[in-house]
Amino acid sequence: MAILSNRLRGRQPAPKANATPFPTQQLFILALCRICEPIAFMSIFPYIYYMISSFNITSDDRQIAIYAGMVTSAFALAEFSTGVVWGRLSDRIGRKPVLIGGLAGTGLSMMIFGFAPNLMTALVGRALGGLLNGNIGVLQTTVAEMITVKEHQPRAYAIMPFVWCLGSILGPALGGALAQPCENYPSIFSKDSFFAKFPFLLPNLVCTCILIIGVVIGILFLEETHEELKHRRDIGLETGKWVMSKLKKSPRPLHLDDKAEHNGMDEGETLLDEDLPPGYRTTEGSPRMPSSRAQSPSKVELYGSAKSPKGLSKAFTKQVLFNIVGYGILAYHTISFDQLMPVFLSTPTATDSPHLPFKFTGGFGMSSKTIGLMLSLQGVYSMAAQIFLFPIIVRRLGPLRLFRFVVISWPLLYFLVPYLVLLPEKLQMVGLGICFLWKITAQVLAYPSNAILLTNSAPSMLVLGAINGVAASTASLSRAFGPTVTGMIHSWGLKMGYTGLGWWASGLICLVGALESFCMEEVDDRFDQVDVSDEEAGLNECYIDPAVIDAAIVAATSSDNLLEIESTAKKNAFKAGRPNADA
Repeated sequence: MAILSNRLRGRQPAPKANATPFPTQQLFILALCRICEPIAFMSIFPYIYYMISSFNITSDDRQIAIYAGMVTSAFALAEFSTGVVWGRLSDRIGRKPVLIGGLAGTGLSMMIFGFAPNLMTALVGRALGGLLNGNIGVLQTTVAEMITVKEHQPRAYAIMPFVWCLGSILGPALGGALAQPCENYPSIFSKDSFFAKFPFLLPNLVCTCILIIGVVIGILFLEETHEELKHRRDIGLETGKWVMSKLKKSPRPLHLDDKAEHNGMDEGETLLDEDLPPGYRTTEGSPRMPSSRAQSPSKVELYGSAKSPKGLSKAFTKQVLFNIVGYGILAYHTISFDQLMPVFLSTPTATDSPHLPFKFTGGFGMSSKTIGLMLSLQGVYSMAAQIFLFPIIVRRLGPLRLFRFVVISWPLLYFLVPYLVLLPEKLQMVGLGICFLWKITAQVLAYPSNAILLTNSAPSMLVLGAINGVAASTASLSRAFGPTVTGMIHSWGLKMGYTGLGWWASGLICLVGALESFCMEEVDDRFDQVDVSDEEAGLNECYIDPAVIDAAIVAATSSDNLLEIESTAKKNAFKAGRPNADA
């Protein structure tokens, strides 16, 4: 009886911190898959100017910015056209297949881009990569589904941008170092070699190999996070666990459907659950509240699923739309900066005298190797800021105030950058360093803040994939038009003698984003409406009063003692020859 009392009173959930650990292992695996894309995407920036020049489209260096913008935009424009489709598809078939398919599609596009003999082939290669890759929105959804505790958000949402920063180090360094190998490494690659005909193939070939590694890691070790599909059998994951068991020489076979491992509990706790009545097992819903693993019926009925148009229409609330628009504006001017800066650094130095305050031309005349090194060095600071700076600041200010502060101060940067060419030569590198730090700090703080705001404003996790798909498509559309429009404006500015025209136009868009941020509000619908802590709080309430249990035990014990006394008395009476005596 005492054991029963302890069991009934002791089946309370563990504290929230222990019940919901930070998903370090799966986020690490997701990061390994994610890093392949920024390496591939960023690797083209150091040599895109020289690649366009090698196509002999124009003899006017001022026109190269337009074509470079078109190549950059081709990927984003194609990604815009399929972003929502991939988001909806991930709601139907799961996040993992879409993520792996996106990596494979990027690898195919890189090979086509590396073999491109002309501008049209290069555009097709980049566009194909955008069509086959919908990972931006699906990644945001996957992270959101992994994180069920609000306190984990700053740390979790800093990881994917951190990975992008790491990729932004490796990508440009790889692209700048491996492009045109016959010219940069004549002792290794002769001018009669295969790479002389395709001078930009080598970096794309290496990027494709990296992407293949990402696909293999994803297949073997990445777990599905979709609420309705994560319990299905995954042969790839089973294979990965089998491989790891062989490498570790583990005598215990690992199974995907291992109940204790799947639910994050030790074996003893699972066995204990099986001894309890169905209503008190931790893997099932409690008698009074729905299980924490499932959406409440009211939310499912209200929002439907991602397959329901009615559910989708209710998913796009005013705050969701404001956050998506803010994300699109942010994507527009940041990709414009990333496209303009390499062109600005590659442009030959000016020979004409400036006419201040606005009329002046020229760039820095740097080589692709130097540009690649500079773009890589900025990533070192990006990683440090992403891991150490963002979580501290966002906890103090909150995502909304932090986002507003960053976007309000950002337009000034676009106004100042063109004036760096007017600095004395000794101070130009210092000025570039300050501007890079400013830009990277703002980007490190703005993107994850917006991601947190968008995730928290989603009214239901069931439609989060579609929401992030629309957000990704909006950002892709911005990234498609941003480089092309900015490149055209920059080219016009150079013709008229205004180097800063493209920069100032981007600053104007950035100012619109700063004003739009005042329409945003911080919403916590995801944690308020489907909050694990609320369910745990309900579970902490005992369904059988401990006092009642104790009273029942005492009563049962007293009854047993009374029966024992009566039996003893009757035996004594029988021995004494008084069989009819009553105790």
